[in-house]
Amino acid sequence: MERHIYRTGIIGNCSYIAHVHQNTNISWLCWPQFDSSFVFGTLLDDEKGGEFSILPPHKYVSNQYYLENTNILCTEITTKQGKYRITDFAPRFQQFERFFKPLMLVRKIEPLEGIPRIKIKCNPVYDYGKTKLEKQRGSNHIEYIGADEKIRLSSNVSLSYILEEKPFVLDSTKYLVFTYGKPLEAPIETTCESFLSKTKFYWRTWIKHSSIGEFYQEYVIRSALALKIHQFEDTGAIIAASTTSLPEHPGSGRNWDYRYCWLRDTYYVISALNYIGHFEETENYFDYITNISFDGGWRYQPLYSITRDDNLKERIADHLSGYLGNSPVRIGNQAYEHIQNDIYGQALISLLPLYCDHRFIFSERKDSAQLVDFALKKIENTIDETDAGIWEFRNQAYIHCYSNLFQWAGCSAAAKIARTINNSELEEKAIALMKRAAAHIEACYDPEREVYTHAVGSPFLDASTLQLIMMNYLDPNSDRAKKHLLALEKELKTENGLFYRYLHADDFGKPKSTFLICAFWYVEALACVNRIDDAIEQFEKLMSYCNHLKLFSEDIDENTGSQWGNFPQAYSHVGLMNAAHRISIKLNRPLYL
Repeated sequence: MERHIYRTGIIGNCSYIAHVHQNTNISWLCWPQFDSSFVFGTLLDDEKGGEFSILPPHKYVSNQYYLENTNILCTEITTKQGKYRITDFAPRFQQFERFFKPLMLVRKIEPLEGIPRIKIKCNPVYDYGKTKLEKQRGSNHIEYIGADEKIRLSSNVSLSYILEEKPFVLDSTKYLVFTYGKPLEAPIETTCESFLSKTKFYWRTWIKHSSIGEFYQEYVIRSALALKIHQFEDTGAIIAASTTSLPEHPGSGRNWDYRYCWLRDTYYVISALNYIGHFEETENYFDYITNISFDGGWRYQPLYSITRDDNLKERIADHLSGYLGNSPVRIGNQAYEHIQNDIYGQALISLLPLYCDHRFIFSERKDSAQLVDFALKKIENTIDETDAGIWEFRNQAYIHCYSNLFQWAGCSAAAKIARTINNSELEEKAIALMKRAAAHIEACYDPEREVYTHAVGSPFLDASTLQLIMMNYLDPNSDRAKKHLLALEKELKTENGLFYRYLHADDFGKPKSTFLICAFWYVEALACVNRIDDAIEQFEKLMSYCNHLKLFSEDIDENTGSQWGNFPQAYSHVGLMNAAHRISIKLNRPLYL
């Protein structure tokens, strides 16, 4: 069976993300926010998803690549008649002491060889494909009417050719500027070239200011760039993925909307950002978490919208056929209703760098004790509860080992913060709660198999318990840690280095694909127990599961190596970054690709 990969790259500027297919089409673009309706959505429906393509009238070969160390994507199209390049980017650069990051997609089209002919199609839609936008011709632009705000295409291409979708000879560089809300009202050629130059400079400077080691550096750089544009800078939220309803496996029904911020991933995201030395993103994300903490209510939800909306009611868009016919297409995510008790510990862990790293001026924060006490009370109220766990079982509840582990780790972080701010009362409370969490964790231990199961009273194993080693609950040098790892890899690891979350049946039956971040956790756990050669070997195997642009999906089919699940998955890239860092600090020698 042919290996399935996602044949797209992404561009973005921390206001939006667009997917550019190898066939030049903008196959996914949601405006004005990550979780808004798509404007282009052929990813989920070829007929109702609109189109924005720049193709020749004849057969062609496509080659796609990023400008080095940027989020600027190039697609080169070669035909018998000639060759041309499309450079797609979302403008982002510093201007007037702020970042210019408009809802604007720029497409530069330049001839490279011969006499190429192209045909431009630009047919945006709205309300998830239910509304076809009306076209109005302007003097140098086309207005698209019917969305919440005006959408405009400005160009130095003949508008007649675009409106009539008529092929023409590409004999000079052309520009397409697609905007939502405020349009571009400036000379198009000079403005686009200026925006391109400034955007290129911004991304390359950002990478130069990143602390990225030599171990698989190109992959870590691409992961860092992908993670960066998954942050909605206006609020600080970081989404799991920019897409919805890409199936975890064909026909599985496991099609979820991932355009939201999951609190369960806070620790991993904060770790990745800290490892590469980007503290502004960390502080911005922390501010988002802080605002959630003071929104009211005694529970956190597992996930929120990028603007902290707490009602993410799930609905089925049954008018859309779904990715490769895989329905349903879901908008919203019912998991927001779940009980997931690890997130209180996640919130506390997210605070820790702000108090243990003196590059952050924690003395200026006046809410420290209140924030820590607030989160500890939430742990105290939920520490003995059953919950849906990290994998968000919809109809199963347990006292999960993972949930209590992060409550334990969160309380450990709270104790350190309390010592920093000289609050002995908070420190005592945190230590007492650590002991209660540890008792639940130990109740998951199976002495016969010498392994921690996923929940109290359950025989099943779960990759999330790898974190017992990585979070230093288990001493990585201890026999218990090493035997726990051996038991997990014996049951959940595949021959080709992949790792299942679990293998027991859940609400949708038994999983048919592996979860990529679990494989990166496995790499980290190997490094922790000093099986460094095994860690490197497994890491290298995982690098083969990216697409042509070094982008990784959520899930991988064990048998074919196919990419499935939402794409690109920010947390797969976070997993890669954290695993590479864990290996690099163990190595005594440089390792180059």
